[in-house]
Amino acid sequence: MSLDTVVEDIREEAHARAEEIREEGESRAEKIISEAEDDADEILEEAEGDVEREIEQLREQRLSSAKLEAKQKRLEARRDVLSDVREHVEAELADLEGETRTELTRALVETSSVEFENADTVRVYGRADDEELIESILEEYDGYEYAGEYDCLGGVVVESDQSRVRVNNTFDSVLEDVWEDNLQEISNRLFEQ
Repeated sequence: MSLDTVVEDIREEAHARAEEIREEGESRAEKIISEAEDDADEILEEAEGDVEREIEQLREQRLSSAKLEAKQKRLEARRDVLSDVREHVEAELADLEGETRTELTRALVETSSVEFENADTVRVYGRADDEELIESILEEYDGYEYAGEYDCLGGVVVESDQSRVRVNNTFDSVLEDVWEDNLQEISNRLFEQ
């Protein structure tokens, strides 16, 4: 074998080995690129999923917030309507006249008098505009006297030194009791759904 042949064989082997290394490098590079592309696709899918979940969560939060705000506005509107109704009722009570006012005031004095059966002196307070009415009713009761003005829609406040009890039988207190006891029914009637 000649030296040229040996050199040629070494060159061919070196070219073959270089080709083998290059192919191996390309194969590894393709594998790395493929894995990187798979990882990138996976990362992209995860990111898209995260964004979709975030968008859905944000949508749910905004929807929930809007529903809560709408509910609060409905409740405020209901409170306003109930307040208007209450003011209207109070105005109607304050404006009661004649026999109706007399009968109601007489009934309130009568129910109050039960607490003061053994009292010598009983003081009765009422609305300034009802002074004459209350005094005329008190003529039927021994030891009862009109004691002065009480800021109310009507009715009476009754007290005595012999008793530690003070009875508030004003239209206001009766309305408050009736209002509280029937608020749910009033609301249901006004806002039937």
